[in-house]
Amino acid sequence: MKKLITSVALLCLLAIAPLAEAAKTPELTYTVNLHDRADDRFKVTLHVKGLKSDNNVFQFAATAPGTYQTMDIGRFVENFKAYDKKGREIEATQISTNQWQLSNPEKVRRITYSIAETFDTPVDKDQIYAMCGTSLEQDHALINGQAVFGYLKGLQAAPMRIKLEYPQQWQVGTALNTDKKGYYTAKSYDHVVDSPIMAGELTKASTNYNGTTIDIYTYSKTGKIKSQDLMANMTTMLESAHKFVVDFPVDRYTFLYHFEDQDWGAWEHSYSSGYVMQEKDLTPQYAKQLTDIAAHEFFHIITPLNIHSEIISQFNFEKPTPSQHLWLYEGTTEWASHIMQLRSGQKPLPTYLADIRQKLLIDDQLDKSYSLQKLALTSYTPEGHKQYFNIYNRGALVATLLDIRLLELSGGKRGLREVINELSKEYGPDKAFPENEFFDIFSARTYPEIADFMNSYIKNAEPLPVASYFGKLGINYQAAISTGNKVKSLGYAIGAPGGVLSFTQVDVEMQKAGLQAGDEIIALDGTPVSLGNANQVLPKLGTLQIGDSYTFTIKRNSEQKDIFCKILSQDEVKKHMFEVNEQATPQQLALREAWMKNL
Repeated sequence: MKKLITSVALLCLLAIAPLAEAAKTPELTYTVNLHDRADDRFKVTLHVKGLKSDNNVFQFAATAPGTYQTMDIGRFVENFKAYDKKGREIEATQISTNQWQLSNPEKVRRITYSIAETFDTPVDKDQIYAMCGTSLEQDHALINGQAVFGYLKGLQAAPMRIKLEYPQQWQVGTALNTDKKGYYTAKSYDHVVDSPIMAGELTKASTNYNGTTIDIYTYSKTGKIKSQDLMANMTTMLESAHKFVVDFPVDRYTFLYHFEDQDWGAWEHSYSSGYVMQEKDLTPQYAKQLTDIAAHEFFHIITPLNIHSEIISQFNFEKPTPSQHLWLYEGTTEWASHIMQLRSGQKPLPTYLADIRQKLLIDDQLDKSYSLQKLALTSYTPEGHKQYFNIYNRGALVATLLDIRLLELSGGKRGLREVINELSKEYGPDKAFPENEFFDIFSARTYPEIADFMNSYIKNAEPLPVASYFGKLGINYQAAISTGNKVKSLGYAIGAPGGVLSFTQVDVEMQKAGLQAGDEIIALDGTPVSLGNANQVLPKLGTLQIGDSYTFTIKRNSEQKDIFCKILSQDEVKKHMFEVNEQATPQQLALREAWMKNL
């Protein structure tokens, strides 16, 4: 929770300082017209005064924190214009994909533009992930700040106000607060990007958990999923998270759920998270999937909100600089989202071990020589995109092993959870750690052996010591067990690097058939396939038997061709199998007991 400062002298000083600063800072008020929704474009007006000559470039985002993709939002902008106080147009020239230069910024009082929603606007490359994009329909609007708003050069850190104009029957969900006039307020452009907005015919559910207000806003295309049902499934996860982090470091947190036709995933923020998922029956299995995703996103209130590098503090929206500590922001968060459910009793040990097994299976499909540090540093490149998904798998696995190692070295008294909570209190939202010193800082606060661990499994990509580490807990692990049976095989793996549905790995047998890694998937047996319908079309492959034929239409080097394929057979090998050792030693049992509970 936030602590109140009671020093009268300090209060007076703080009261005077913002007034002096406000006189120097231009006033920025954005208005978004959500009444006019016919052409899938947001109409944005910026009212501004007090610009100086060096505020002469209006910048749209090239990317955004936590996405690790090129967005180039300027591609979606039309009719960018600037006006003086008498309504006379001032010359504004587009000088790059994402930048407009103002010829006389001191006279500018109003800037207007329209910007296309990303859901329904096709692009040739760098498709925007849906959970990071925008939607504008008759019954709702989804706004991710970087995809609607821009900022003036030199004013990325300036306060902003946002006025939303929308139908009376709509309601708005966001972590932003409002002022007396009903305008949403933000401390900076970074704050706006960190605070998605959903408006429309939504349902809402709220609860207060130990002083933290939890809000859930839901848009469901046919009304099938409601916020109250999601809150009922969320309660146990919130209890697990509260025990895990000891005390939520935020006073308010907002979940924004968008259920329609697309099943994309989620995007974390400091005080909220946004989800774009497929609308379907809220079965126990689907509820579990949603809870697991929410657990991951919610834990970001620790990393990177309270533990982050100086690179993250003020994001470079023009030319982003990657942080090598993606293992901390995403890998550790993914680890925490599962282990906290195990330790609270919400997830049984066999289920937890099955989750670990799934991550090992995915790690097998990607480049295991690609270190977590390299993955982070190349996260904005096409090469890095091909491996990026592994941050949630190999990244979480490394955090799992790091936790076990810390517990072993401390005699079961201090694991990764405890170290993360300590670092969270030492740093916090307004204090960043030095990018190039954090490995040393982490090791200095733990044990010298941890420096070796980080060199081996984060900076480098040595084989993960899964068997020996889980063996310390009295849990047996085998990398592969042959059953002697024959099973179906596709002979390839499918992914969506860079937002393009394609083959990410192709075995020798399917290479002989004509498939190549990198081939874009256009159709299956004549049925068009896209990211939007892949979950409906591709499962057909699972209904085929060994020897059955099917045809992929693929695109390679701008040329489409049909590839005739067959379902293959292979020896059944069960990989990455875990089993609790009933003959575990007292030492193993003691460490397992410490591992399975919050200390």
